[in-house]
Amino acid sequence: MRAGIAALLAAYVLSQFYRAFLAVLTPVLQTDLGASPSDLAAASGLWFLAFAVMQIPVGEALDRIGPRLTTAALVGIGAVGAVIFAMAGGPGAIKLAMVLIGVGCSSVLMASYYIFARSYAPAVFGTLAGATVGIGNLGNIGSSLPLSLAVESFGWRGSLWGLAAITALVALAILTLLRDPPRTTGGQKGSLLDLLRMPALWPMLIMMAVCYAPAASIRGLWVGPLFRDVFGADAARIGQVSLIMGLAMVAGSFAYGPLERVLGTRKWLIMGGNLIALTCLTGLCLSPQSPALTIALLAGLGFAGASFPMVIAHGRAFIPAHLTGRGVTLLNLFGIAPVGLLQFATGRIHASTLADPASAPYAAIFGFIALFLAAGLLVYAFSKDRTD
Repeated sequence: MRAGIAALLAAYVLSQFYRAFLAVLTPVLQTDLGASPSDLAAASGLWFLAFAVMQIPVGEALDRIGPRLTTAALVGIGAVGAVIFAMAGGPGAIKLAMVLIGVGCSSVLMASYYIFARSYAPAVFGTLAGATVGIGNLGNIGSSLPLSLAVESFGWRGSLWGLAAITALVALAILTLLRDPPRTTGGQKGSLLDLLRMPALWPMLIMMAVCYAPAASIRGLWVGPLFRDVFGADAARIGQVSLIMGLAMVAGSFAYGPLERVLGTRKWLIMGGNLIALTCLTGLCLSPQSPALTIALLAGLGFAGASFPMVIAHGRAFIPAHLTGRGVTLLNLFGIAPVGLLQFATGRIHASTLADPASAPYAAIFGFIALFLAAGLLVYAFSKDRTD
């Protein structure tokens, strides 16, 4: 089981890599393929939407088939997507590739959470969930400065061919090493409708919709265009800034679990962290022309905005055991789909404000995301606190 979980962690590292690597590839894809920031925003959005659409069938598959076959098959599809990306001749092929890669990554984190929920004590779920995201964020780091160095050495196509091979090997490792946990007994039946009928779960679903999207959308795409257009940064500099934000996200993922045990609350820890994230977004909206301040605010957003696994832990505490797979994937659906929608919305905001000063599109994007997060926090304030 430990070897299998290690294979799942490797797949999640790739998942985090793929959702964020377009920020570094923006300049070279624009030069080689004529892909505009709006094209890449759409490609990034399609990754998240494909990922989100898959959550319902993934939840069913985890409960009925198990995580091993489900995840191995889907990660294999992701490898095919990476091959298509490596062969891309224009923005359309990149969008298709990102759809397939999104499908390929869709079950990885939820398979891990499914195993944790079935095989470990409920009290450690939040810590294990946070540690998984923290380790997975190594992919976020890999998609920053290391990727920019790889592109300089091997070209972006050569780098993508290498990623396709690694993805295929990880799929094979999951198939070979992972073991499904014991299934629940007692013949209990249920569906997503049973979960959606639970009023206590809805504030967590709303919080999932707003907690991950700010850091994911900005780190996944807008860091690159922001530093290129406003500060004249090259690919190496963009990689450095992306690395700083990625490291902050790793640190935040590891911090939330211990903080829950110290504070004895999930709700108020999540509220406090996301209020800090909201403050950072407001600062980015008001002061997008100072590079040092911008980097500090991006790092603060990455750290404080890493509450995703803790919100899942909060929601999971209300989910019956026989609906574990469908419950965690429903929460993940609400967490991932808004990122895709936000990328489309921010792409349009960017395109509609290009006539203004260079910093204006990004101030508008940060302001829009700040309002998005504030609305979700307002709803989440009425949630019930629960720890295991």
